Amino acid sequence: MIPVVESGAGALALVALGAYLLGSVPFGIVMARVFGLGDLRQIGSGNIGATNVLRTGNKLAAFLTLVLDAGKGGIAVLIARALFEEDAAQVAGLAAFFGHCFPVFLGFRGGKGVATFLGTLLALSWPAGIAACLTWLLVAAITRYSSLAALVAAVLSPVWAYLLGRPEATVLCVLLAALILLRHHENIARLRSGTEPRIGRKT
Repeated sequence: MIPVVESGAGALALVALGAYLLGSVPFGIVMARVFGLGDLRQIGSGNIGATNVLRTGNKLAAFLTLVLDAGKGGIAVLIARALFEEDAAQVAGLAAFFGHCFPVFLGFRGGKGVATFLGTLLALSWPAGIAACLTWLLVAAITRYSSLAALVAAVLSPVWAYLLGRPEATVLCVLLAALILLRHHENIARLRSGTEPRIGRKT
């Protein structure tokens, strides 16, 4: 089901810009510097997300990165919803996700967007968001592959949105899931070859 467009073009453009800039804040790099872990882009996979921060061995820094990366997606959605309509909330979520993946502050080379995706989904529809988080936790606990857990959670997110009362969010979930699959193409190749690092492995 396609969401109804209720907000004006100017409002949606403003929301998109603000959410994109918020999403562009590289909290993984910030936390790595705060905790003296070095340049995160030169560590492990070079990714700026929580999983790569965890590879440094600093669990607190990884946890804070996870919360902050998820928070910027959720906050963008909640602010847009409070100021405008539900269509603006969805635009904010998509823009924050793009900001994380293609941040202007890092030359458009960012993360893979999983935490931001989950935070966005939790703000858009907390039942669907919780279902996606539980999906991630279950797959991660069984396989110890963060990437595989993210892929399964993303692919199932449109199903959770539809079944849990937010069918108007399914199109956005499909878009975000497709982008997460594209951002994880290297992980998918490593999963197929058996060379993907497991959660908690230091590099």
